[in-house]
Amino acid sequence: MNSGYLIINEMGEFLAPGQQFLQLIEWLQSEESRQVQHGEIEKIMKRDGFELIRLMIQAHFDHRAALEPRIAVVKGAEGTMRHHCKLGTSRQLETPFGTVTVHRKGYNVRGCMNLHPMDAQLNLPPDKYSHTLREQVSLEASKNSFDEAVKSVLATTAGKVPKRQTEQITVAASRDFESFYDQRQNQEEEKTADLLIMTTDGKGVVMRQESLREHTRKKSERQQKDRKKARLNPGEKRNRKRMATVASVYTVAAHPRTPEEIMNTCNSDQEAKQERPRVQNKRVWASLERKPQEVTREMFDEAVRRDPHQKREWAVLVDGDERQLERIQTEAKNHGLVLTIILDFIHVLEYLWKA
Repeated sequence: MNSGYLIINEMGEFLAPGQQFLQLIEWLQSEESRQVQHGEIEKIMKRDGFELIRLMIQAHFDHRAALEPRIAVVKGAEGTMRHHCKLGTSRQLETPFGTVTVHRKGYNVRGCMNLHPMDAQLNLPPDKYSHTLREQVSLEASKNSFDEAVKSVLATTAGKVPKRQTEQITVAASRDFESFYDQRQNQEEEKTADLLIMTTDGKGVVMRQESLREHTRKKSERQQKDRKKARLNPGEKRNRKRMATVASVYTVAAHPRTPEEIMNTCNSDQEAKQERPRVQNKRVWASLERKPQEVTREMFDEAVRRDPHQKREWAVLVDGDERQLERIQTEAKNHGLVLTIILDFIHVLEYLWKA
């Protein structure tokens, strides 16, 4: 018998992934595999490769379950001692490679929920979706609709997350955003002389009618009554949007350029382009709930945290909205700041052309 098969047979919990791996190698060496094109080989490797990884994860969990010691007593967060150990409890975990089962010991006492020390050791989520799969879902949902996120996860992983769970995961992923940044308030100032840049803007977000602000909702209701215009222009969504205020603060080294370099009209043969410095410590956030002046105040508070003694050069990039400028100038005055305001004229170029 081949020594490789002898080793596989002695692998215990890892027997199944070992056999799967040997089957993959056997197929790749077969006459059948030599008759198919590379695209078909990639599809088969993706499908069977995901299954191989799933089996390896399952084998690891089974191995840990077999070695899990029995504990005399487990104390819950509420202080209750659990002496009774229940064997053979399990739960499922949906991963990017498919579903695996986690076997572990449970500890209980009458009137209290069961506790599973293995769940804590593995840092398992409260629901069935693994952290890696949750991250993938959140990334896809941030780029597209929930329906498209579900399709994308199905196309790129072996995990399955229905639409409702996709929505719940996305909400949960942003739940700790504010508290995370609140923890940074006591951090030391940035030790740098680079520029401190702020920028803010508004972004319209299409909303359900009941979630619109009162003024916009009333205009939307009037519009529904008057339906004089049967069809809107492409991209037009009158009285259906709620304005979110977006803000960002970051650090970047000074990068002087000529007008010709900015407009990209330099002769590249005569003057080599300078490499642009990388943005550092960038924070971006937005809010539909808070008023624009509140988000603007938060933006200045973040900048003050980074440079409390105002030793660096501060600048704010805006698109020319007058109310936006008023809010910025008010905050600058309140903080006693000397501030450089940079107007992105590309935003207003269309209006200048019409004028």
